[in-house]
Amino acid sequence: MKVFTQIPRTRPVTPLLDTVTIPDDLRELSPGELPRLADELREFLLYSVGQSGGHFGAGLGVVELTIALHYIFDTPYDRVVWDVGHQSYPHKILTGRREAMLSIRKAGGLAAFNNRSESEYDSFGVGHSSTSISAALGMALAARARAEQRRVAAVIGDGAMTAGMAFEALNHAAHTDADLLVVLNDNQMSISRNEGGLASYFARIWASPLYNTMREGGKRVLSRLPAPALEIARRTEEHMKGMVAPGTLFEELGFNYIGPIDGHDLPLLIETMGHVRERQGPQLLHVLTVKGKGFAPAERDPVGYHAINKIDPTPAPAKTKPALPKYQEIFGSWLCDMAEQEPLLVGITPAMCEGSGMVEFSQRFPERFHDVAIAEQHAVTLAAGLACEGMKPVVAIYSTFLQRAYDQLIHDVALQDLDVLFAIDRAGLVGEDGATHAGSFDLSFLRCVPNMLVMAPSDEDETRKLLSTGYLHRGPAAVRYPRGTGPGTPIDPGLAPVEIGRGRRLRKGTGVGILAFGTMVAPSLAAAESLKASVADMRFVKPLDEELVLEFAAKHTLLVTAEENTVAGGAGAAVSELLAAHGIVMPVLHIGLPDRFLDHGKPQDMLKSVGLDAAGIEASIRARLKALRPPAKRPSR
Repeated sequence: MKVFTQIPRTRPVTPLLDTVTIPDDLRELSPGELPRLADELREFLLYSVGQSGGHFGAGLGVVELTIALHYIFDTPYDRVVWDVGHQSYPHKILTGRREAMLSIRKAGGLAAFNNRSESEYDSFGVGHSSTSISAALGMALAARARAEQRRVAAVIGDGAMTAGMAFEALNHAAHTDADLLVVLNDNQMSISRNEGGLASYFARIWASPLYNTMREGGKRVLSRLPAPALEIARRTEEHMKGMVAPGTLFEELGFNYIGPIDGHDLPLLIETMGHVRERQGPQLLHVLTVKGKGFAPAERDPVGYHAINKIDPTPAPAKTKPALPKYQEIFGSWLCDMAEQEPLLVGITPAMCEGSGMVEFSQRFPERFHDVAIAEQHAVTLAAGLACEGMKPVVAIYSTFLQRAYDQLIHDVALQDLDVLFAIDRAGLVGEDGATHAGSFDLSFLRCVPNMLVMAPSDEDETRKLLSTGYLHRGPAAVRYPRGTGPGTPIDPGLAPVEIGRGRRLRKGTGVGILAFGTMVAPSLAAAESLKASVADMRFVKPLDEELVLEFAAKHTLLVTAEENTVAGGAGAAVSELLAAHGIVMPVLHIGLPDRFLDHGKPQDMLKSVGLDAAGIEASIRARLKALRPPAKRPSR
């Protein structure tokens, strides 16, 4: 295997890879050609991600595994379901999308994750983790119901295996005795003692037809023995496997466990997978891989090389002023400052320590930091349990991932009116990651929950103030803020809260009154200049500043709401409900995300495409004003 130290700036020469357009071409190659194909695939992956940016380390780690899967399984007739999709770039390259890889994550280009509408080889759309086993099981059961001979495999990482949903699916799969292969891609090396010849030797034995024939035959013979002797034989086999492999848990769940094997040994992968594909019932193949394999810098720093930005061939100009802080950095700084004076503060994240800006907190307050892995439901109920005992948990979570813990938010936190603060990152459109990661719905699904305090800061300083407000509030509270940087507002280092339910009047105008929420304050102010409109930063989605809303309704002929959230059930809907409750009938325009999923692209382009930039807001308001004007009277004859 070649080990690369630099990302190619020009397209590498890949004569063997160029002959593989679809997996049928791959299956025409001899086994001896596959290692060279793996080298070329890895080098092309380095080049393409360097040109486009995107997920990096995980794909490098599954080059050999991807080749083996498509070599052994008759895709797309056989189904291969990839979990999350971070690691599916090699899969895209081998399934007819090689020359389109430079368009990945760009508007109109390939999606960052697997997408059923993009390719018949993408058997299931992904983005959130831990869904692969459930989906693959459904496909396997459908094949059995229709008497089809297709095989189904799910590829899931050890990180995604931490989610309860994965174990729910494992438990059900064993109960159905479906013909399903689960490939556990373990790149954390947590069982390194099992690497080497002994583990590979036993893996070969357990996957081989001879062993499995003897195993099944032995079961038939032993079934005639008295129950105590049968139990002794079963436990003997389990303990033999448990001595050299960590598969006892999966065996107890009802899977035939095989592994661990070296996920970068192509001949071993193909031999083992070929045997396993023919096995009946639920099988689990444990594969050890190295994240970033084959690229030396990524092997040394797998976290830093999880994803990379596009490599610009021209050197960046010298910076004339310091970069603006990202919102997660503002949160991380606030969290440390608040923890200094609040000994009961506890920070919780579901596997997003770096992304949520909690690295410094985890280092300074390790005893008060809990990374629960990919387990959003557990994160929220863990916070509920801590709150029951008088602690003050802060759950840092992406908007799109909070969706996965909605029942826990309602049932375990809000229903009991527990003192938990949700710091909701990546609210609104997130750009290149696309619809699976967009935080489009949190205002809608949060504001309908009793006891919730819901806030949307408009800039960096407001984010810090509203985080303090939510923390000092007694009861469940949520602060949602976007990805990236803000408008550059100076930040007051204090920790004082603001008055709950009070917005800010920012601009006095006539005719049009704009009630802006969160990120829409800045473009609303820009649009208001030419419109001579009034603007308010509402701050609070729940409770609304009723006095401010009613004041704007009384003093303006058109009321406009603006939010980076779906219009359906969002902050604007709350304004209309308030007006209706007071019997106020007047023209209202709701501006927000439309009732459809938005494809990936640059965030500013996406906002522009749905009219959520300054020009779009102004155009929408002018169009409504025009529609409200009575038609001009025709002169009488």
